[in-house]
Amino acid sequence: MCHGPFTVVPLHKAPHIPLNGGIVPSDLPVKAAAKEIGILIADGQVMFREALRSLLEREPDLRILGEAGNGREALQLANTLKPDILLLDLSMPRVSGMEALRRLASVPSQVRPILFVESPEKSQIVEALKLGARGIVPRRTTTQMLLKCIRAVASGEYWVGHQNISDLIECIRASDPKPEPGDSNGFRLTKRELEIVTSIVDGYTNKEIAKRLSISEQTVKHHLTSIFAKVGVTNRLELALFAMHQRLAANL
Repeated sequence: MCHGPFTVVPLHKAPHIPLNGGIVPSDLPVKAAAKEIGILIADGQVMFREALRSLLEREPDLRILGEAGNGREALQLANTLKPDILLLDLSMPRVSGMEALRRLASVPSQVRPILFVESPEKSQIVEALKLGARGIVPRRTTTQMLLKCIRAVASGEYWVGHQNISDLIECIRASDPKPEPGDSNGFRLTKRELEIVTSIVDGYTNKEIAKRLSISEQTVKHHLTSIFAKVGVTNRLELALFAMHQRLAANL
């Protein structure tokens, strides 16, 4: 884990990166949250926290609620300050980032954790997502990517770098090869909707699903809207993870 200050590329110098270059695609564009986003910074390195605070305070829609120097403080402040976003370092002293995620998941909370890691690996991403992380970003990242991540997560999306759904699903299969059987009828999914769920788990785009099932892209979007409502998810990654856990896809 890097022990130096947080280094980012200033926003006006950062290279242009398409929105879907760092986020698992969803059917709705990511928008900045309408309200101010409250943020808690949790990192063991003082210089990192100071640099991050200085960076984020420049944004009118972001508000720093507090800072924590270890995992125990992070949990205490998350409980009292109730931030929208918790920026959490993986290698926190006293209580690690993963353990902090595990404890946060054990109690009702509206906080959406974003985990800083040195070099994100699929196994880390999957474990963090299972424990409730909503975003995974490299510790050294550009300003543009960090701000997109924060706003995407605040608006309900997941941010997982450049990993795609099929990669994550394969890793979940490897780590949890025999999930408990589910009952798709309990979610009132039609045969066509189950076919689309299977395609999402396999990592197909809307265009590819349309071609695969000989239907229009608009019809695919219509089915996805219905599926999201029935199973209670808001985007494709949530649907893929939910389908894995509930064994909704035909190939699970």
